[in-house]
Amino acid sequence: MGRLENKVAIITGGNSGIGHATAKLFCKEGAKVVIACRREAENKKVVDEITAEGGEIMAIKADVSKKNDCKKVVGETIKKYNRIDVLVNNAGIADRNMPINLCTEEWYDEIIKIDQYSVYYMSKYALEHMEKAGRGSIVNISSIGSQGITGIAYSAAKAAVNAMTKNIALQYSPTKIRCNSVAPGPTPTALNAPEAFKLFNKEFLDACNRHMDWTLPKAQAEDQAEAILYFACDASKAVTGQILYVDHGTTLY
Repeated sequence: MGRLENKVAIITGGNSGIGHATAKLFCKEGAKVVIACRREAENKKVVDEITAEGGEIMAIKADVSKKNDCKKVVGETIKKYNRIDVLVNNAGIADRNMPINLCTEEWYDEIIKIDQYSVYYMSKYALEHMEKAGRGSIVNISSIGSQGITGIAYSAAKAAVNAMTKNIALQYSPTKIRCNSVAPGPTPTALNAPEAFKLFNKEFLDACNRHMDWTLPKAQAEDQAEAILYFACDASKAVTGQILYVDHGTTLY
């Protein structure tokens, strides 16, 4: 306990799935948490839940695929706490395993804006304040899909997230600002619930699944949160530019 005592953390997409689990864990570890999400009703539920458990959390309604909303999230966090110690770029949507021949330009653009541009915007604006403080940790949520075993748009976005992770880490390696990435494997969340899978392209999904070992256990949202916590806290103070796959070895072969 206390691994994030008095630190201020922004978690995008923090009202469900991995983001929700991370917000709960961070608050238990002493962080003051700001979640940035689009759905106000879900935001309120998470804030009420964590506040009842004794955590300090604030929700900001924002679409982090938009530059001005990202500026707003950073600005409101600074206004309230005057610092940003940790940024978790978790917000994202799945792309239904659409192969290139079936992926429209509109769908590709939507995935890229949410899953890639949000990481660029949030990191850019948070880093302005981390630079002033001379410290900070960015944790990007990538995916095993960065290896190309999902739809074309999602694979491209998550591969870009990995590249941005290393690029930011390279720039700030002489400082106390770090950037790492957690790459979840199949994790039971709303993004891959049975009703969501109905919208996936089954033929290409089957092709991707041939390159994964589905007999292995699935990592849970709490497992991903623990990995994110490691990169967020001082236990990883000497670690930067790394991508940690949390998938029980699903994609090792």
